Amino acid sequence: MSHKVHPKSFRIRGTEDWNIRGFYGNKMPQYLEEDFLIKDFLREKLKEASVANIEIEHSANKLNIIIETARPGLIIGRGGNGIETLKAEIEKKIRRKLKRATSSREIKLEIKEVKNPYMSSALVAQIIAQQIEKRMPFRQILKKSIEKVMTGKEAKGIRIEVAGRLNGIEIARREWMAQGRLPRNTLRADIDYAQEEAHCTYGKIGIKVWIYKGDKFE
Repeated sequence: MSHKVHPKSFRIRGTEDWNIRGFYGNKMPQYLEEDFLIKDFLREKLKEASVANIEIEHSANKLNIIIETARPGLIIGRGGNGIETLKAEIEKKIRRKLKRATSSREIKLEIKEVKNPYMSSALVAQIIAQQIEKRMPFRQILKKSIEKVMTGKEAKGIRIEVAGRLNGIEIARREWMAQGRLPRNTLRADIDYAQEEAHCTYGKIGIKVWIYKGDKFE
């Protein structure tokens, strides 16, 4: 039996970095609970905003939340009102869920635009999930997604895997398609990986996407 390791965890401190960074000091349990709460809240709140990644940076008096999205205008809102509303909601969520007053730390939201959604494995997985939920044939979805990803100059290879009751049949199974190179055992390989779920009337369909963008020699 092979030992499967998460592609990003495998490369942390090599080509990848942690999504949550900073100095916790003696407030580790409190801040860690806050981090999970913030991430879960933002993923649910910004479900329609095509969020690729959420990073959190801690400092002594500031909490910096970086949101990578393909639709920044949806989050920012008219005149930047969306960001202020989101900040207030995050503070309220922390205060209500964790049952304590918010700290004196300033919350800062930074929005980064993803220029090409088909170069982000998270966004590709989200697009596939949305199409599967609309009951489109999964083979057709995988072929079109692979074609769109491979048209980009950055992509050297891709693999997409889906599992569950595909097309609504009784017996669950696993299917995958790939194109180009995907050296998953090479530590310097820059592989963007993401998981997503499609919620259908007949059950959940799991989706995994690997995009190989060449090697890093830093």
